[in-house]
Amino acid sequence: MGMVSENPFAFSNRSPKLSNSFTTRIFSDVAGDITIVVDGESFLLHKPYVSVLLKFPLVSRSGKIRKMVADAKDSAAKLELHNIPGGPQAFELAMKFCYGMNFEITSANVAHLRCAAEYLEMSEDYRDENLIERTEIYLNEVVVQSLEKSVEVLTTCQTLPPIAEEVGIPSRCVEAIATNACKEQLMAGLSMLNCDGESAELKSGCLDWWVEDLSLLRIEYFQRVIFAMARTGVRPDSIVASLMHFAQTSLKGIGLCQIWKKPDSLPEHDQRTIVETLISLMPTDKSCSVPLSFMFGMLRMSIMVDAAIACRLEIERRISYRLEMVTLDDILIQSIYAGGSLYDVDTVHRILVNFLQRIEEEEDDEDCGYESECIGSSPSHGSLLKVGRLIDSYLAEIAPDPYLSLQKFVAMIEVLPDYARVIDDGLYRAIDIYLKASHQHIAIVHTMLTEQECKKLCKFIDCQKLSQEACNHAAQNDRLPVQLTVRVLYFEQVRLKTALSGNSGDGFVSQRVSSGVPSAAMSPRDNYASLRRENRELKLEISRMRVRLSELEKEQLFMKQGMMDKTGNGKTFLTSISKGIGKMVIFSGQAGGK
Repeated sequence: MGMVSENPFAFSNRSPKLSNSFTTRIFSDVAGDITIVVDGESFLLHKPYVSVLLKFPLVSRSGKIRKMVADAKDSAAKLELHNIPGGPQAFELAMKFCYGMNFEITSANVAHLRCAAEYLEMSEDYRDENLIERTEIYLNEVVVQSLEKSVEVLTTCQTLPPIAEEVGIPSRCVEAIATNACKEQLMAGLSMLNCDGESAELKSGCLDWWVEDLSLLRIEYFQRVIFAMARTGVRPDSIVASLMHFAQTSLKGIGLCQIWKKPDSLPEHDQRTIVETLISLMPTDKSCSVPLSFMFGMLRMSIMVDAAIACRLEIERRISYRLEMVTLDDILIQSIYAGGSLYDVDTVHRILVNFLQRIEEEEDDEDCGYESECIGSSPSHGSLLKVGRLIDSYLAEIAPDPYLSLQKFVAMIEVLPDYARVIDDGLYRAIDIYLKASHQHIAIVHTMLTEQECKKLCKFIDCQKLSQEACNHAAQNDRLPVQLTVRVLYFEQVRLKTALSGNSGDGFVSQRVSSGVPSAAMSPRDNYASLRRENRELKLEISRMRVRLSELEKEQLFMKQGMMDKTGNGKTFLTSISKGIGKMVIFSGQAGGK
């Protein structure tokens, strides 16, 4: 191996003059006859040594140089080496090795030296302990034994040609990183068994120091490292931490100022590749919880860089599995396309559809009866109620958007089933905001909603599921259709009559509906079945109410027509009124007598 020097191999800081000065030091006593040109830099070989090939160190150790010198017809020929790995600096180190001069094989230059030695054919076939053998010893005994050095060598491979893959340097480094990371986690886990809780917590924070180093890799090498880590048993949470740090480092160039730009204006190839790769590398293990903030961040990035549809659908599917844990700020995804709505409603709609499909599948898989021990084990209905409240808040937030079409707004409302809302106050508030915004933005975007469109929107409000406060507001809301206001007043009278009559059964149902909270004494499965029954009963009650309302309108019409017929003869009209009052007094008197 080369002798130790205080100056490690630094590729970016070398200058062409340094190579020439090295050549001058070796051959200053004789004239040069053969010139080797490496990427524009000249290295001189002199005639006395050329004539005795086996005694010349460089020619004797390099099969490629030996063949080139032997084939040269002119003794003063100029030999050119094209695309040597590592360039002139690597060739200079190879010459130093041949002449026994001071230099150090380090993790910063070993990959370039190994590839240059392969290119120059410096194998054991020409000399014992040649450069290929020396670099292989360093790789096997030093590099692969250290996680840090393996990462450093793998980083230097990013600038090397495909010959690095041919000699197997990246693959060995990738396996070494995964193996050493797994060993470190096992040793750290054993050491933490002897620590108290506080010390273990402090140590766990500094456990995966290599996460930051991996962010220096190119996405291709990073992907190979993550695959190897998952295969060797590295903890999934460490893999997630690596993905998050890599995303923060490599995607920080995409800022909020680029949201309104077209995707074509972004560095789409590199950024899109990174986003798609990171999403594909997310662990699928259910025991590993990927932070929702990271998943929504990747979703927004995938939208910005116009990632593949399959990639976006995958991250949306992952989010839908935990939609009940999402906050309002998470789903307020801004749209990147000018001229449309301010928020990406379509993406949220797809996430919601995926969530409802999962709920339906879970309910279909439940084959246990009401009397079995697994009652209440499925939180599907509780999750549905949480998502229902979340979507109502989302609707209220996007309702003021002047560019939000009625079709998209209605689609977000009707996708949720009726039993996802125990109380409709949030839905009523969102619809009221949309109606108010449509009146304010008539001159800006679109025409005012027609009466039929207004009825279509308000039909989703269930008057029996409105609280007392919401009913009071709806009764005085002039933006609502008259039919809805009449229904609200009617149900208020029914609710008041029920409360005064003291009907325990109806009162209990009414109390549950107005409170918006299912009975705690009932299991989630029983609550679900009860809500379904109540939903059907409410629909029947609405039908009966419509029939009664129609009858009242007919009676009112007949009364008006009768009054108009009798107004022509004032005497007859007054006489009929006096007769009616007389009858009322007579019947009152009889009733009083009885």
